[in-house]
Parts: sequence; C-alpha cells; structure tokens
Amino acid sequence: MNDERRNDSPEQDSSSDSRSEGISHTTPAKGAVRASGSTGTLVRDVALYSLARLGLVVVLALLIIYVPRVFGVEIPLLVAALFAVLIALPVSLVLFKTLRRRVNEGIAAVDERRRTDRADLENRLRGEGRR
Repeated sequence: MNDERRNDSPEQDSSSDSRSEGISHTTPAKGAVRASGSTGTLVRDVALYSLARLGLVVVLALLIIYVPRVFGVEIPLLVAALFAVLIALPVSLVLFKTLRRRVNEGIAAVDERRRTDRADLENRLRGEGRR
C-alpha cells in the first residue's frame, strides 16, 4: 500500500482541495479500504502456506532423524534438516496445491489492483477523467 493512501482519511471532503490539485482525496481512501480486505486474505493465505511448508519440513526432519535410529543409525540434525528441505519442496507442491493456488490468485488480484490504481492515478495527474 502506498504511503499516500495511508495518510488520506476517508472523512476528507473531495471538493476541499481537489480542484486546485486535480486529485480527489476520497478515491484512494476507498481503494485502500477495498484493498485491505483481499490483502488481509492474501497475508493469511501466505502465512498458512508458509506454516504448512515449515511444518512439513519439521515432520520430514523428525522422520529422517528417528526412523534410522530404529536400525541403529545416527543422522545429524543438520543433515536431516537439509534433506527435509530438499524433500519438502516437491512434496509441498503436491500436498498444498489448493493453498498455493489461493496464494497465486491473491497475488494476481493485488497486482491487478495496483496496475488499475496506478493507471487511474496517472490519468488523474494528467487531468483526464475530470468533469
């Protein structure tokens, strides 16, 4: 989110200085409110996906450490962690496919909103779209 959006308050009157600047102060604030809903969902999905992948690495590392101990083989923690990270990458792509897709869709939506907001801002700065 841009700093300009965070500083604008939705209570500002759009006619107050918009004629002199050519920019409406209420539009970015509404966009910021609209963006925060899907951005919050994106943050939640990214956090869930990251925790799921981290949990998978931990489970795999524990398996790599303790399963060989049954047969009398000691595996160092660092080696187990490295193998767990390497194994978790392709496994997480399959296991967490729906969560990964939600994250990708959320990123695409935020990206599209940024492009739209930027184009809108550029148009307003050029003086296009005014009454």
